[in-house]
Amino acid sequence: MLDQIKGLHHVTSMAGDARQNNDFFTHKLGLRRVKKTVNFDAPDVYHLYYGDEHGTPGSVMTYFPFPDIARGRHGVGEVGTTAYSVPAGTLGYWEKRFADEGVAGVSREETFGEKRLAFAGPDGDGFALVEDKADSRAPWLKGGIPADEAIRGFHSVSLRLKDGGATEELLKFMGYEQVDKSGSVSRLAIKNGNGADVVDIESLPTAGFANLGAGSVHHVAFAVENRAQQLEVRKALIDTGYGVTPVIDRDYFWAIYFRTPGGVLFEVATNEPGFDRDEDTAHLGEALKLPTQHQHLRPYLKEHLQKLEG
Repeated sequence: MLDQIKGLHHVTSMAGDARQNNDFFTHKLGLRRVKKTVNFDAPDVYHLYYGDEHGTPGSVMTYFPFPDIARGRHGVGEVGTTAYSVPAGTLGYWEKRFADEGVAGVSREETFGEKRLAFAGPDGDGFALVEDKADSRAPWLKGGIPADEAIRGFHSVSLRLKDGGATEELLKFMGYEQVDKSGSVSRLAIKNGNGADVVDIESLPTAGFANLGAGSVHHVAFAVENRAQQLEVRKALIDTGYGVTPVIDRDYFWAIYFRTPGGVLFEVATNEPGFDRDEDTAHLGEALKLPTQHQHLRPYLKEHLQKLEG
């Protein structure tokens, strides 16, 4: 069993309109845009990152907003819900805020004894706020949300799978332990993690397969401290039979990718070097940052990409 993984690092999804996406996360949810860059493989498309003040691993939601992309079809083989942690007793505040802001799909839930508020993103993305009185992580304080109600970071992701057994065994190999089970949902958590410690697996044997599009999660990333630990994880996964990519430099972290038995794309990302490698913390996410190989496109991209507030 591996011991290098310390919880979630980031979740990356697809979107349609970049302005709508930016407004939802920075205004409606009060998160900080910590990086404004472009897709490595499609540089005419933004890659937007939202999180806490520093873009701390375990807090960062990222998006590829492709103009005119079709809406995704939800089903098995995907991340169904990305859940954020909020302080205990704050769901009433968020219900009112979401009503005032026209957020769709809002409903109260209780899962594993936790009070939750489910809601939809602008492209039908599945989200939830989970009350967690034990979460001591600091929120972003300049997003228009009072400090006592603000989002702390990720709580969990929920995977929807035809059969969760093999993926559950994979997560146990990655250092997770089963901590609870309710009906078709198995809850796994990692000890001494970064706060974003939980993965739920929902087995839906008769459901149809998901189709990637706007509102779909592209991949979920798990955090390791540095490149040395990442290489240890890569070797262990390859030795176990997984097809893992070489290490890829993503400017703000190094990444490896592999496909899980249930069809979800997993990434293992380093906490280094972080989002302040090319702009200071006070100004994260303000300027358009381009990968070295796309710097020559700056004049075109400044005219082509949608202008974003903030």
